[in-house]
Amino acid sequence: MVDILVILAHPDDAELCCAGTLLSSIEDGLKVGMVDLTKGELGTRGSDKIRLEEAADAAKVIGAEFRFNLGLRDGFISSDEESLIKVVEQIREHKPKIIITNSRKDRHPDHEAASRLVKKACFLSGLVKIETNSNGKNQIPWRPKSILYTIQNDYVKPDFIIDITNFYDKKVEAIKCFKSQFYDPKNKEPKSFISSKEFMNFIDARAIEMGHSIGSIYGEGFTSENQLKIDSLNSIL
Repeated sequence: MVDILVILAHPDDAELCCAGTLLSSIEDGLKVGMVDLTKGELGTRGSDKIRLEEAADAAKVIGAEFRFNLGLRDGFISSDEESLIKVVEQIREHKPKIIITNSRKDRHPDHEAASRLVKKACFLSGLVKIETNSNGKNQIPWRPKSILYTIQNDYVKPDFIIDITNFYDKKVEAIKCFKSQFYDPKNKEPKSFISSKEFMNFIDARAIEMGHSIGSIYGEGFTSENQLKIDSLNSIL
């Protein structure tokens, strides 16, 4: 069981948009698991093998309990029955209270498709008449309490922002595990949208923007599928 299950479209999505939050959560004693829907095999740089190795390295930096790849087709994520069942199996296997998935509105169609897939899978996972099994044993229905959506390339007004100031350097370290994908002057592979120095400046700027809006240095914003409970005003002081 984990407290937070991250289900995102590509290896490196988590590092870019929520690694600080994952690091902060683990520091607070929560257990975090990671599931990548695809191997990112359509990326301009690297290969599926390289990206799996990079993802494993990044998961160690973050401190995740595990990182698993579902092997869905990069560029063709959809809410077909086979994909839904694969995600349902992960939800029931790990029984998270919170799911973090991709932004509902973004430049990359896979991100939007992943958010729809995960939302539907969370609902189906709670239905008793949908049967799944793991290692020969029937899984019990499970539905997380909250679905949170990251904010990625396209700006989306967040419902809340996590202060990640104390974890930003470690977040950058996790991002840099993906040497094939991001800025590296020694990498002579074809340039891509995310491999430019300017893209990494954008990641810094987004974190600064989010942090500034809550009076801190760095932040990560999220939107929520459901209203979030606040026990008292002390929690926002």
